[in-house]
Amino acid sequence: MLNFNSVAWLELVKLHLDAAIFLVLGLMSVVMLTLVIERWLYYWFIPRRWQRFQRLDVLDCALTDHLTTVASIGANAPYVGLLGTVLGIMVTFYDIGQSGRIEAHAIMLGLALALKATALGLVVAMPSLWFYNSLLRKVEVLKVLWLNQREKETGQDR
Repeated sequence: MLNFNSVAWLELVKLHLDAAIFLVLGLMSVVMLTLVIERWLYYWFIPRRWQRFQRLDVLDCALTDHLTTVASIGANAPYVGLLGTVLGIMVTFYDIGQSGRIEAHAIMLGLALALKATALGLVVAMPSLWFYNSLLRKVEVLKVLWLNQREKETGQDR
C-alpha cells in the first residue's frame, strides 16, 4: 500500500502518469467512437423498422440509448486531462525540490509536458460533444418522421 507521507508515490506517478492518462483518454475516445458509429448505423436502419414501435416514448428510449455515455465522455474528458496536468505539475515541483535548484528551463519543460494532458482531454471532449449534439438532432428528426408515418397510416392530421 502507498504511504502518502513518503515521496515514493510521486516517483510512481512520475513513471506512469503519461501512460495512465493517455490510456484513460484513449479508452474514452474508443468507447465514444464505437457508440457513435453504432448509433449512426441504428439511425440508418430504423426507418425500415417503424412497425416495431407503437408508442413515441418507446421509440424515444430506443433512439436515445447510449447518448448519455457519449455526453458523459464529452463532459468528463477535460477533467481527466486536467487531472493529468495537475499531477504533472506536482511531479515538476517534486523534481525541482529534489534537485535543490530552480531552473527556468526545467520548470517550463515540466509545465509544457504537463499541459499536453489537458490538450488531449479537449481533443477527446470536443468531437464527443459535437457527435452528441448531432445525434440528438437526428433523434428529433427521426421522431418527427415516425409521427408523420403514423399519421399517414391512421389517416389523421395534426
